[in-house]
Amino acid sequence: MSLNLKVLDPTEIQGAEEAPAAVDERAVHSLNRSSSWTIPQFRAGDLVEVKGKEEILATLDETGCIDGMPFMPEMLAFCGKQLVIDAVAHKTCDTAWEIGSGRRLNDTVHLRGSRCDGSAHGGCEAECLLFWKSAWLKPVSQKRDPIQLAPAVPPESVSVPAILQRATCVIGATDPVLYSCQATRLHEATQPLPWWDVRQYFLDVVTGNRTLGHTLRVTILAALRATLRKIPFGYRPFRFLTEATHRMLTGRDAPRHNGQVPDGQRTPATNLGLQQGELVRIRSLTDIERTLDKRSHNRGMAFDPNEMGPFCGREATVRRKVTKIIEERTGKMLQMKGACVVLNDVYCKSEYSRCRLNCPRAIYSYWREAWLERVPTASE
Repeated sequence: MSLNLKVLDPTEIQGAEEAPAAVDERAVHSLNRSSSWTIPQFRAGDLVEVKGKEEILATLDETGCIDGMPFMPEMLAFCGKQLVIDAVAHKTCDTAWEIGSGRRLNDTVHLRGSRCDGSAHGGCEAECLLFWKSAWLKPVSQKRDPIQLAPAVPPESVSVPAILQRATCVIGATDPVLYSCQATRLHEATQPLPWWDVRQYFLDVVTGNRTLGHTLRVTILAALRATLRKIPFGYRPFRFLTEATHRMLTGRDAPRHNGQVPDGQRTPATNLGLQQGELVRIRSLTDIERTLDKRSHNRGMAFDPNEMGPFCGREATVRRKVTKIIEERTGKMLQMKGACVVLNDVYCKSEYSRCRLNCPRAIYSYWREAWLERVPTASE
């Protein structure tokens, strides 16, 4: 099977300092070719430097985008900084339209520690991992250490160009304001990626996003689960085989969906008053199931046993409270109705997500305080 890939050499990108117009034109031309899948030469773990504001502005079209992907005002804080590539974003998930398949991207990466702070989008607290086009980056000698980043809040001395400011909202929408960002425009900046396109799993490995062992484990278990859903006979023995294989490969039981709150009964609410930096323990799956209805929801918020279940029993620190986020499909700002927090280093690993395995988007999981407990300090 032909991969039909185009690999963008970072020496071409670095050459943009000498001939920016020519290189940017070639990059944009290649990105607009829907028949190709443009993969940057960068790999996970590479050290890069974010170009300066003026250099980046020169790469954007009249809507502030490259190939439909906007460069947002929140990203200006990273200009001139050196960061490590966390993952090559050759694919992603579409959380807005929930179309049941992954999406592929051209010439895009995620940088470690570069999350949107929402400062130009009404204070959205989702902290999405930012998408970076290769045209906005340049390679750095691997002998140099990355600069330690301060919080990504642009200083007041950094002016936000009008082209970027205009792109933060849907034109003409005032009541309510409809926001526009990388997350809301992700569908139009990507192309469909069916689960059976094996190129994506090859790229998971060669880009350094995942090891070969990890990719084999995830795909083998996904194949077993898919077979189990459709097997015409022998369901029970095949289910036993699937669960035994899962325990052998992961060291834990397979995820289960077993909400305990009966239909018509309100799910319990807990308010621990958690604050940023507090150490908490994620409750056992059995304890959490007692707070969930049959759809695995608690007061309207879903608990995903597949991606959140593996964290049960672990300790983590509270990253922040979440009170409002932008709805990706409409651009509306949504207010959280109950206490909700995100935890440091606790995000979707996409090991079980149907049709979008190994997605590198690393979306933070939202946790009801009913699913957590404080870890007593030494003084307590």
